[in-house]
Amino acid sequence: MKAVIQRVSNASVTIDGNIKSSIGLGLLVLIGIEDADTQEDIVWLSSKIVNLRIFNDENEVMNISVKDCDGDVILVSQFTLHASTKKGNRPSYIKAAKPESAIPMYEKMIVQLETDLGKSIQTGEFGADMKINLLNDGPVTIIIDSKNKE
Repeated sequence: MKAVIQRVSNASVTIDGNIKSSIGLGLLVLIGIEDADTQEDIVWLSSKIVNLRIFNDENEVMNISVKDCDGDVILVSQFTLHASTKKGNRPSYIKAAKPESAIPMYEKMIVQLETDLGKSIQTGEFGADMKINLLNDGPVTIIIDSKNKE
């Protein structure tokens, strides 16, 4: 799994002109799922996301997590994170999981994040044409790949 984690002051997901999800302070997480991903990837990545110390403490030092600051999370599936641009100019998405395996993994990731965060999270809609609006705070953007644990 690949994740792009953005610390936000606010974020929302709009589908067909209607806001599906909206948060204030928290994380917008774009997640790319591949066929090789397992429950182990979900557990590791979820723990990493909720415990990343990327929010400012009282001394303005990035030292607290989204969980510590009672922030919220929006999780959005994004197969394009697995784009390969090695050949030509048209990206290949061969490594991205097909919907029949990606949807159950995405749903498991939602449950795991809610468990680890201790509250419900917001989501996008798998396969939908989504418009993402966010105010990146910092900016702080972290990219994590569960396969190489970084």
